[in-house]
Amino acid sequence: MTRSDGYLLDNRRSEAAERFDAFATLFDPTTFRHIEGFGIGSGWRCWEVGAGGTSVVSWLAKKVGPTGKVVATDIDTTRLASAGRPPVEVRVHDVGTEEPPGEGFDLVHARLVLVHVPDRERALRSMVESLRPGGRILVEDADPALQPLLCPDEHGPDQRLANRLRQGFRRLLAERGADLSYGRRLPRLLREAGLRRVEAEAYFPLTSPACVALESATVRQVRAQLVEAGLATDEEIDRHLTNIETGSMDLATAPMISAWGRKE
Repeated sequence: MTRSDGYLLDNRRSEAAERFDAFATLFDPTTFRHIEGFGIGSGWRCWEVGAGGTSVVSWLAKKVGPTGKVVATDIDTTRLASAGRPPVEVRVHDVGTEEPPGEGFDLVHARLVLVHVPDRERALRSMVESLRPGGRILVEDADPALQPLLCPDEHGPDQRLANRLRQGFRRLLAERGADLSYGRRLPRLLREAGLRRVEAEAYFPLTSPACVALESATVRQVRAQLVEAGLATDEEIDRHLTNIETGSMDLATAPMISAWGRKE
């Protein structure tokens, strides 16, 4: 198998909307709790990096109000069209190759983004440089290598199949340049970038209807690549989708590690 360039999970696919909805259900409460802790309020200037969907952007817009600003960027803004009105500005932007879309931000946030960016070092440096003195950064990324199983309780053939397909999905991600152990390094990377008061935590749902929705959408989106690469057959994928739809399987996500700090 040869390396393939490009993001595996295209935002233009119909399954992407299902994935964004699942991410919002699973991770928005954690994200919002951290940002609330920073004291976000009226007039803040925020950069939402790799926004993808609208849930975080819309929440930020309500928090900063008409005197604030939310710059929402992504390489594909297909799913952001409905959010593109003041105080939100939607821009096509590649955080790994382009200069920041502004400066003096009070908050910069990226969730499940940098793990997929080829030049993560440049991206993180760009995000930090765009902050004002005293500004906050919150970077949240998965660490699939830290917990690689879809079914941590692997007690039967259905769970073993699920974990084998998850292994195949991780292989596809790695071949496209994703860093599957990036999340655990975020605290150190933030300190090395000169940030102060760095803290981090991990969120790890073990079973949830949103985990089921996320797995179903993900497998359907990468089905062709799994089969083409010889990592699964169509029959195995059909069986797995049927298994998870029963609601009787305890499906987990990779831990999402949230790391934050302050620019002095």
